[in-house]
Amino acid sequence: MKKLKNYSVWFCAVLLLLSSCSRAQISMSEEKEMPKDKNILIVYVSRTKNTKTIAGIIHQNIGGTLVELELQNPYPEDYKAIVDQVAKENETNFLPPLKTNIDNIDKYDVIFLGFPTWGMQLPPPMKSFLSQNNFKGKTIVPFNTNAGYGIGNSFDTVKKLSPDSRILEGFTIKGGVERDGILFVMEGKKKIEAEKKVKEWFTRIGMSK
Repeated sequence: MKKLKNYSVWFCAVLLLLSSCSRAQISMSEEKEMPKDKNILIVYVSRTKNTKTIAGIIHQNIGGTLVELELQNPYPEDYKAIVDQVAKENETNFLPPLKTNIDNIDKYDVIFLGFPTWGMQLPPPMKSFLSQNNFKGKTIVPFNTNAGYGIGNSFDTVKKLSPDSRILEGFTIKGGVERDGILFVMEGKKKIEAEKKVKEWFTRIGMSK
């Protein structure tokens, strides 16, 4: 009788443990999942159209509103000239005025932010966009193209400028190398590869359909 009683206590303890683990797994799963049926905004900066292509792939897969950031005073076409100008803007913390104005930005729950890496930093136009809007309580999802040097501190800057937002895992992929005259590369096999990687990223952040 004593052995039966001990077995019953042990069995109940195991059931309680399994139940707790199950609840913990559900909780972790819910935290990882992207909110469903939310209003989505996709905002991007693109000079050589590589980031624009990734933004388009995202838009084709999840819908939402797609917006390209434009400046009141566009950057020069010459590569060296824009590198020098952006370096000065980063050094002085200058935020270039935006021509783009998004109405009713409060209605969006999830905001994808796309940009290339410029000087290992977040492009000044995206800094302007983040600085002039309040994203408290929103979900921010960064995505990036770069010349092979990585994201630099761009994702960290997104977090810094969105302190009250939920930041999900970002996406990055190699685009063109403008310094070497290699501009738009997101076409053909490269675009197909990018689409595959974007869908894999969606699965990780809970956005796959």
